[in-house]
Amino acid sequence: MLNVSPQIAIQVYAQPADMRKGIDGLSGIVRSEFEADPTDGSLFVFINRRRDRMKILHFDGGGFWLYYRLLEAGTFEELKPRRGANHVSLDGTQLSMLLSGVSLVAAQRKRKRFSRNGTGRAA
Repeated sequence: MLNVSPQIAIQVYAQPADMRKGIDGLSGIVRSEFEADPTDGSLFVFINRRRDRMKILHFDGGGFWLYYRLLEAGTFEELKPRRGANHVSLDGTQLSMLLSGVSLVAAQRKRKRFSRNGTGRAA
């Protein structure tokens, strides 16, 4: 199982990804579409058109990891980016929920938690 620390940024590509792409192809998408550096330690998540396969690209300082998940049944939730964006930001809890099949739209945070934006509320 993939363990993600709260400090790691997680970006989900909102367009269907070609699952034939490997580390180099997905790194190219990160550079061109995310306008980010694939070696910055973030997790970059890609989901195919049928939403039954997922790849996660991660650089840990010593090299790249490419995690691949194929669902035997069901699909991953379709995430809608903000207007004009091509990716969605998640935290570790939300990624775990996405991998487990829990709907992120229906789930709500009801208890106050620290967030990086400084408001003291859940982001």
